Amino acid sequence: MAHKVTLIPGDGTGPEITETTVKVVEATGVKIDWEIAHAGIDIMEKEGTPLPQSTLDSIAKNKVALKGPITTPIGTGFRSVNVAIRKELDLFSCLRPCKTYSGVKSKYENIDLTVVRENTEDLYAGVEYPEDSEESKKIIELSKNKIREHSAISIKPISAFGTERIVRFAFDYAVKHNRKKVTAVTKANIMKCTDGLFYKVAREVAKEFEGKIEYEERLIDNMCMQLVQKPELYDVIALPNLYGDILSDLCAGLVGGLGVAPGANFGKDIAVFEAVHGSAPKYKGLNKVNPTALILSAKLMLDHLGEYDAASRLEKAVSDVIFEKKQVTYDLGGTAGTKEMGEAVINKLKG
Repeated sequence: MAHKVTLIPGDGTGPEITETTVKVVEATGVKIDWEIAHAGIDIMEKEGTPLPQSTLDSIAKNKVALKGPITTPIGTGFRSVNVAIRKELDLFSCLRPCKTYSGVKSKYENIDLTVVRENTEDLYAGVEYPEDSEESKKIIELSKNKIREHSAISIKPISAFGTERIVRFAFDYAVKHNRKKVTAVTKANIMKCTDGLFYKVAREVAKEFEGKIEYEERLIDNMCMQLVQKPELYDVIALPNLYGDILSDLCAGLVGGLGVAPGANFGKDIAVFEAVHGSAPKYKGLNKVNPTALILSAKLMLDHLGEYDAASRLEKAVSDVIFEKKQVTYDLGGTAGTKEMGEAVINKLKG
């Protein structure tokens, strides 16, 4: 029986990366019934919204989606479609594994970290007020002039509910994948109420896993230094939204960059799989961009679907192609295009 999966090609280089990834997934022999849905700049021009309700409905119905990269305008335009999908479907956990693959240029070896990032709260919750708005003026007044006049203001909500479920997800993941340690990361020495609550709740959850999974805490600034100096000390890292976004890019840098960084977003019963990197619109249609991150995201999807053998074979095929360096894209030191690298992975899968 085929798995029903929503497929969102994205925009920019998204469609060509997605097309290649679909062919690779199909080469594993797993039967997928793809339901095409759209999001991003291209569909906005047609429907007036970058995230049609029909796309959300498709994901909610099928419970699993594979999504290509989507452009997020900087400073102006619509808010991130990626953030909107997570919020609308309550995809509270962002999972970003960072693993070394031989052949990828990096200053580090044998990295195997997993970042677990809370997706729905923190400064990314979208509660912002422009300068000189009535809301900003009221908050400045309530702050007793601790905030300067004419300030734009963003509010940072951290809840016990949101923290409990993201930290529990991190511990459950650690148990399921035979990990040894969960490290909670905040800036609680300064953000004593919000980040302090994150630690408070995390400690309570950690008590339930005593004897199974080690628990520790680090401050975000120190953690950045620790990861650069001695990443081998860390395993599963649980963070609020903003810190998790930043630290996942740092961890991707440890293993060679966003081109090899897969991602997944989980809710109670819905999962959306996506590459960590953006849509790189300047390379659109050039058959140039590395498809590895989305292919490895599809590997996570196969794991989620219970297709463990296919997932393992897919990861090995990708690893072998990267190691051989014969058919890899420019960022991996080769001259192959997106399609050609995908074909090389398919050839490995077919033996």
